[in-house]
Amino acid sequence: MSATPPAPPAHPVSVVGIGADGWSGLSGGARDALREAEVLIGGARQLDLLPPECAGVRVGWPSPLRPGVPRLLAEHRERRIAVLASGDPMFYGIGRALAEELGPESLHVLPHPSSVSYACARLGWPLEDTEVVTLVGRPAARLTVSLHDGRRLLVLSADASTPATVAALLTAHGFGPSRMRVLEQLGSEAEAYVDGVAESWAHAPGDRLNVIAIDCRASQDALRLGAVPGLPDEAYEHDGQLTKRHIRAATLGALAPAPGELLWDVGGGSGSIAIEWMRSHVSCRAVSVERDPVRAERITRNAERLGVPGLRVVTGPAPSSLSELDVPDAVFIGGGLTAPGLLDACWEALRPGGRLVANTVTLESEALLGEWYRTYGGELTRLAVAHAVPVGGFTGWRQAMPVTQWSVRKPPSPSPSPSAAPSPAPVPSPGDRT
Repeated sequence: MSATPPAPPAHPVSVVGIGADGWSGLSGGARDALREAEVLIGGARQLDLLPPECAGVRVGWPSPLRPGVPRLLAEHRERRIAVLASGDPMFYGIGRALAEELGPESLHVLPHPSSVSYACARLGWPLEDTEVVTLVGRPAARLTVSLHDGRRLLVLSADASTPATVAALLTAHGFGPSRMRVLEQLGSEAEAYVDGVAESWAHAPGDRLNVIAIDCRASQDALRLGAVPGLPDEAYEHDGQLTKRHIRAATLGALAPAPGELLWDVGGGSGSIAIEWMRSHVSCRAVSVERDPVRAERITRNAERLGVPGLRVVTGPAPSSLSELDVPDAVFIGGGLTAPGLLDACWEALRPGGRLVANTVTLESEALLGEWYRTYGGELTRLAVAHAVPVGGFTGWRQAMPVTQWSVRKPPSPSPSPSAAPSPAPVPSPGDRT
């Protein structure tokens, strides 16, 4: 969105969805809007679909697109503008950017069936039961988080090479048996599709306008990654600095992610808390702060493999690395709790009403959490997990190190600084990530 709201256009901007069938597939109202427009804005492919009777000046989108939208709209503000969009302008289309720039009251949106609607119609799939993932301008790795045995997915392709990329990704993640259908030029006379299985996909690249339909089928040896926190520990590459599965599930429960929220994962380790925070909803965001460059690179690899390549990794010590980050909705501290000023910095940065969760296995950090608990309240919990292991010819319990967890919600109004309360002298504890 532009920094200052632009002056409203003299006339409502018509936003016309157009399909691969071009002019012939438009409604009468959409055709009238395009005929009456003095300026026609769109991509070259879309503008080429219009007949000569659409006499307005044809203007292509600038590159990069989003920064150029305010200037382009302001330049033609006094004229009747029609904007062309593929399919439904409000479904991963230009309609969102226009609504944010001008406000919905300045738009007249005339949608066309989207490629997703066409695909579901051809496949006989209920639209409400079909998950849609777009790879247009986004990394293919984000598809990974949606892979579950028996699910149906529709993937919006970036170009003709996307199907081969998706087939390779499915195979690499244990979903090689999945059926793939690539539907091209949906809604046009040139409509076509190819069919195959991911692990044996051999089709040459076809039309760049395509949608990929996937019937997800996991191989027998595929690692099961569920939809809730607590992924198997073996899902992560790590050097021992990993919040273990059962503690991780309890920690995410205390953090309580919600759509659109931002997490600071301080002392990232292997990135598991930030990764599973982002896996909880496609709009969740996270920053993982890790001072060790080797571990920071490992976090990036784990995020890519587990379907959240958008995880931001900051390499550097805390609290000094926190000062330039966006205000968090939640903070998790899994390591280095006794670093001077760390808890103060996280508490100060946390938005009112936000949540802070800290885990530790050391007595020094536990004492510090006790002081903050006495000052701010919240919940102080001891988490203990034991696993059954062989003991000779029998089975016994092996107790993992107990974890002390403090979770608290920041009040909506400022609270007193804990500086008045005595706290233990800072003791570096680089290895207390749980």
